[in-house]
Amino acid sequence: MGDLLAAVRPAAQRTPISGIIRTANYGRAKGPGIIPLWAGEGDLPTPRFIAEAAAKALYDGETFYTHSRGIPELREALAGYYETQFGRPFDPDTFFVTGSGMQAIQLCVAMTVGHDEEILIPSPSWPNATGASTVIGANPVAVPMREADGRWVLTVEDLERAMTPKTRAIFVNSPANPTGWTATQEEMEAILAFARAHELWIIADEIYSRFIWTGAERAPSFLDIAEPDDRILWVGTFSKNWAMTGWRMGWIHAPLALRQTLENLIQYSTSGTAVFMQRAGVVALTEGEWFVKSMIERARIGRDIVTEALSGRNRVTFAPPDGAFYAFFKVAGLESSQQAAFALIDEASVGTAPGTAFGDIGEGYVRVCFLRSKDSLTEAMQGIVKYLETLG
Repeated sequence: MGDLLAAVRPAAQRTPISGIIRTANYGRAKGPGIIPLWAGEGDLPTPRFIAEAAAKALYDGETFYTHSRGIPELREALAGYYETQFGRPFDPDTFFVTGSGMQAIQLCVAMTVGHDEEILIPSPSWPNATGASTVIGANPVAVPMREADGRWVLTVEDLERAMTPKTRAIFVNSPANPTGWTATQEEMEAILAFARAHELWIIADEIYSRFIWTGAERAPSFLDIAEPDDRILWVGTFSKNWAMTGWRMGWIHAPLALRQTLENLIQYSTSGTAVFMQRAGVVALTEGEWFVKSMIERARIGRDIVTEALSGRNRVTFAPPDGAFYAFFKVAGLESSQQAAFALIDEASVGTAPGTAFGDIGEGYVRVCFLRSKDSLTEAMQGIVKYLETLG
């Protein structure tokens, strides 16, 4: 067995173990009864009107190979959705359907960062971007963020300190998982100016843009300030807005000049996304706005529950998130986030994500997803608070 592992590419061997998956596996092995706040999904299934579109397509025989870039109807629906969000027209040919938002990130990294080259990733960060970079032989470089004045902060000076001659790209997740950091318009302008000055790519993961708690309709986007020739790739997913996490369907929005390159990359990975799933995507985009708004309100209530539960706790440091649907809080004296995650499963029947799953800077932190029902989340937070009280 050891000889087999040694024969695997070093880059594949270095792929980090997911602390989220490790915790989820531990909790699932305990059987039912655990409230699972470890993953980035809610507790509602995909609404029936979306699922029925997929079922109809299956029954209609839409089970053949299809356009690598996505069926025209879905790319047109994506363009229409963006037009509604940004108030200007978008070309359907700048959208590329992928087998999940994760695959979209993998393709964007593969396009922009080569072997032994570097990609800057503000940290704490969702671990999959780091993993996607590692597996192709690139070097993810964590750019430490910090808490200041009640919010997480990333500055151009932070990026400059982390940059080397090998830096090729920046991964910008805003609103962010796990911290809820949401870049302001001014911060985005500064990051874009930095990227332009150093000819760096930006991979913009803006999948939580509708989950924003600053009073705006959506979060600031690089699309608000980008020029046509900017080196920016946008990642999207159906997972969060429409409760479609298990469907594994996403997209990339990219400059038209990259059309053939992206089509090739999709062709030589999955060759395309199942048509019946894409039919569901069309319906989600064109008929599902009411559901998106209900998900946002569900998360808003959840944020209030978590914030109230954590406020005033002597051991807890917590910057309420400006966006996304996670609470990322630090517990004074917590020596092992991973062990705390296991203990919360054993003692409180609550599944959380350990802070170290999001980088070394996350030690001492715990992340919970608050896109859940009021009763379930209230019960979970009561269990978490009770556990925290046992720590002294």
